[in-house]
Amino acid sequence: MSRANDLQLARSNLGYRLAKASQRWNELLYERFARAGFAHVRPSFGSVLIPLFEEDGLRLGELARRGGVSKQTMTTMIRHVEAAGLVQRKRDATDGRAVLIELTAEARRFEPVAERALTELAGLADNISGPQEAERVSEWLGAFASL
Repeated sequence: MSRANDLQLARSNLGYRLAKASQRWNELLYERFARAGFAHVRPSFGSVLIPLFEEDGLRLGELARRGGVSKQTMTTMIRHVEAAGLVQRKRDATDGRAVLIELTAEARRFEPVAERALTELAGLADNISGPQEAERVSEWLGAFASL
């Protein structure tokens, strides 16, 4: 048995497969975004956009919590998403020291594109082994991400 097999350093390794599946998912998302005229939107923007699509006008800390990243990471991500014209910062009327992150009109135009792309990719996942199995994998990934 090779050293690679002993250490699970092989393409069959779960971590490697998760990384490659995530990479492919993002490639497929980006292809759909670009085809719909949103080549300036990166799949990595999802950590910012998805929580805001659920509830617009969040403070940075809450957005970071919902996006599953640190405040520092979220600050950097917001700069990129803001530069793409998808979010803007606005002072919180209830606390002048706080800033809310809000979606722009461009983000609202993009929202149905993202919805269609994600629905299409979910369909591809369902076709691999059926919708029930895809749902089980999704639940497992959510649990693993919460470790």
